[in-house]
Amino acid sequence: MSKKKAIIEKDHVVIKFSGDSGDGMQLTGTQFSETSALMGNTVSTFPDYPAEIRAPKGTVGGVSGFQLHIGHEEVNTPGDFADILVAMNPAALKANLRWIKDGGIIIVDKDSFTKRNLDKAGWDKNPLEGEYLIHYKVIAAPITSLTQVACKDLDLKPNIVARSKNMFTLGMVYWLFSRELDFTKEFIETKFAKKPLIVEANKLVLSAGYNYALNLQLTRSYRVVRANISKGTYRNISGNTATAWGLLAAAEKSGLQMFLGSYPITPATEVLQEIANRKDLGAISFQAEDEIAGIATSIGAAFAGKFAATSTSGPGLALKNEAIGLAVITELPLVIVNVQRGGPSTGLPTKTEQSDLLQALYGRNGESPAVVIAASTPSNCFRYAYNSGKIALENMTPVILLTDGFLANGSRPWKIPKMSELPEIKHHIIEEEEDDDYQAYRRIGDSMIRKWAIPGTKGYEHRIGGLEKMEITGNVSYVPENHEVMTYQRKQKIEDIKKQIPAQTIDGKSEGDLLVVGWGGTYGHLVTAVHELREEGTDVSFTHFNYIFPLPENTEEVLSGFKKIIICEINDGQFLKYMRSSFPQFNYSQYNKIQGLPFSIVELKETIKNNL
Repeated sequence: MSKKKAIIEKDHVVIKFSGDSGDGMQLTGTQFSETSALMGNTVSTFPDYPAEIRAPKGTVGGVSGFQLHIGHEEVNTPGDFADILVAMNPAALKANLRWIKDGGIIIVDKDSFTKRNLDKAGWDKNPLEGEYLIHYKVIAAPITSLTQVACKDLDLKPNIVARSKNMFTLGMVYWLFSRELDFTKEFIETKFAKKPLIVEANKLVLSAGYNYALNLQLTRSYRVVRANISKGTYRNISGNTATAWGLLAAAEKSGLQMFLGSYPITPATEVLQEIANRKDLGAISFQAEDEIAGIATSIGAAFAGKFAATSTSGPGLALKNEAIGLAVITELPLVIVNVQRGGPSTGLPTKTEQSDLLQALYGRNGESPAVVIAASTPSNCFRYAYNSGKIALENMTPVILLTDGFLANGSRPWKIPKMSELPEIKHHIIEEEEDDDYQAYRRIGDSMIRKWAIPGTKGYEHRIGGLEKMEITGNVSYVPENHEVMTYQRKQKIEDIKKQIPAQTIDGKSEGDLLVVGWGGTYGHLVTAVHELREEGTDVSFTHFNYIFPLPENTEEVLSGFKKIIICEINDGQFLKYMRSSFPQFNYSQYNKIQGLPFSIVELKETIKNNL
């Protein structure tokens, strides 16, 4: 055996696992990222998979990938280009070759590079032969064969054993980056607890992959040292899970029972699934027959005094908009989670896009204002889901929370807060004998907020529904002047929320030549690009919006310090249109991308420099 090669320390590294939809790349990437988080690294992930449940095997269209970025300092994106590419077949190599750095490492299962698979992937000749991959360090391992060898003494069929070959590659990459195997072995034991042979097979194959890399020493190994992060209890969390937990925390803090009425839709389904798993917290979930029924049941739960929410994606939001208008006119608290995806229609269901902003702002009939909030990282989906619940309950209004496919499926380490650290949430439910002269639409003090009487509460019988209400009494009214009064009261209630949201902040100087503006899920890429430019000597500032409607009170002041404002978003300029209509006096430019992919740091830096 050759002398052991030195371990190289790196500040950060980007890895991409890719293969067929059935090759377990999402699981492999998740295990590596969670192990890295448990070992003290910062992590950002980006799963990428086809829309088909089982796309044609061996084709480029059927490739599923999982990219992750680990570091010893904060990482805000999954990275532009990979240092390591794991390609389980020729199609995975073809689909991802342009995303690997020159000099990067490519690990392939050479057993899969058969003529049939090469033809299906569109290769004219085998790229592992000749000098096609001369600019990379290629490790062509017989992964399928060695997986079968590792399990030869187990009473399992070869096709069952083959499903564990992703563990062989995971073991190889664990050695490459000095990762521990114990966390994944514990995961395997839990996941397959009722299938001991499957547990044994996966653990054997994981160790076999690790030992293969250790013994052959095909390349140097690397170490990404622990990050210096604040003390606390952390876990790796996806945006959808964080959103569900934020809603659950808001319910607990308010003292109300959680109700979620939803219809499964990519990429929002996990919010429904996570709430459904929390019966131990008293949460109620209802999987409706369609989107309209989902929100209708949630509005019914709000009538009944529950903390109500519904979750969906863009096409589902379109169907829910009439019912959101009902929540506006009845002035009931409701959170609508919209996990945005590429559109229109079915569009790109597994790809990300900021495509629903204008729909969230204006997509209802009549003058129908609703609060719009946007999360910006997978982990802060918790905070903005919680804040959405707080605003909805304390102001008796529907709130639309926008996330997107990138946030929903991506993950970041999250410091778990204590319930005592979360802000208080007060609701306006009337208890019996609390108000001797209750009127359904009498406002509380100088605010535009009404009290919340639960049907069946003795002495608080009242009319409520989709028809216009008479001011104060809530009786049905067709009086023209009254309709205008109620319209302006509903509008004023939303405008008053400006006083409850934090001021908009600037990353950098408060005045200058250029302000970069973003909103929602583009935060990580934008802040990274701006910080890198400043390190290179470019003077540029950045502000990112989470509170969209209403905008923070100091928005105009923030914008006024700059000669030029560039708004970057994953659509054709929806936030730009909104800002131009709100503050037409400023000099705007735009940068847009509509490819179902997040921004890259390289393209953002080039665009920002060009605007300067």
